[in-house]
Amino acid sequence: MKAVVFQGANEPLEIRDVDRPACEENGVVVETEACGICRSDWHAWQGDWDWIGLMPTPGLIFGHEPVGRVVEVGDGVERFSEGDLVTNPFNLSDGTCPHCREGRANICEKSVPMGFVPFQQGAFAEEYPVRNADQNLVTVPESVDPAEVAGLGCRFATAFHGIAHRVDVTPGDWVAVHGCGGVGLSAVHIASALGGNVIAVDVVPEKLELARELGAIETVDSERVDDVPQAVKGYTERSRGVDVSIDALGIAETIQNSINSLGKGGQHLQIGMTTSEEGGDVSVPVDTMVTDEREFYGSYGMPPNEYDEIFRMMDGGKIDPGKIVTETCALEEVPDVMDRLGEYDTMGIPVCTEF
Repeated sequence: MKAVVFQGANEPLEIRDVDRPACEENGVVVETEACGICRSDWHAWQGDWDWIGLMPTPGLIFGHEPVGRVVEVGDGVERFSEGDLVTNPFNLSDGTCPHCREGRANICEKSVPMGFVPFQQGAFAEEYPVRNADQNLVTVPESVDPAEVAGLGCRFATAFHGIAHRVDVTPGDWVAVHGCGGVGLSAVHIASALGGNVIAVDVVPEKLELARELGAIETVDSERVDDVPQAVKGYTERSRGVDVSIDALGIAETIQNSINSLGKGGQHLQIGMTTSEEGGDVSVPVDTMVTDEREFYGSYGMPPNEYDEIFRMMDGGKIDPGKIVTETCALEEVPDVMDRLGEYDTMGIPVCTEF
């Protein structure tokens, strides 16, 4: 089968013929119908994240936002059959640790990141394997276009989990989203659907325009203002600051701007992961966070049990992840799209749909 294969940090990605994946006893093999092309793939390609123990090796197949049909089922799998339309979170869990048993499988003690380690290949390929299928697979409604939910494995799901389950967004709250890439636009759309008054922040006018289409009621072009936090606060009542602020980019400037946009008692949600420039460490205004009782939250993927919430909201017309999919491509074009991610030359979520 054909796959996009990693050759080393910053080395060209290659389209190669590789062996189809083996089916484990408790796993399945899925024929890929769509897979989102995520900035996390780009980070790994660049050699980022060694500070958290992520060091991809040559021969790896990226791709962790898949949708497809089951074509082979292990003898130990009970809940899924050949022909099922499925997706899965990128952080595959074992279902047995205390976090899994508490419904927080996204932070499983034995989590395996799909498409980032050689023993769990990703979905930039004609087929991909999923371990512990009964624990990790999620049935996708047949009424849903696979391309529309290809971002659920990472970007849309991470934003949804963070906004709906980590912080408290209630109708009428002011919510700032710093960075309007795929995950940021997802956050805009979700926060708006939950009743938040969303302020979107970015440097690209076209992304801010798309943010408005997805529900933002105000926007801030950070290249046109001297003080981003003050510009954000200016839209809130008595310039008191936002109730929830989200960093969806992962660079020091946007993280600090996000925290400094908060009002007293506000909540900062960190979704973006850092690059090699920050190396995982960013200074934050600790004393202000203490005296204002601001809170800092992280969001890492989403457990399988929360997918039904997204599908119900989609069915009810409250959210439409497909609006954030702005580009589709063939498998052979994935390396080019990945390259453009480094130039921030993509809008929304690009999805590979031809394998």
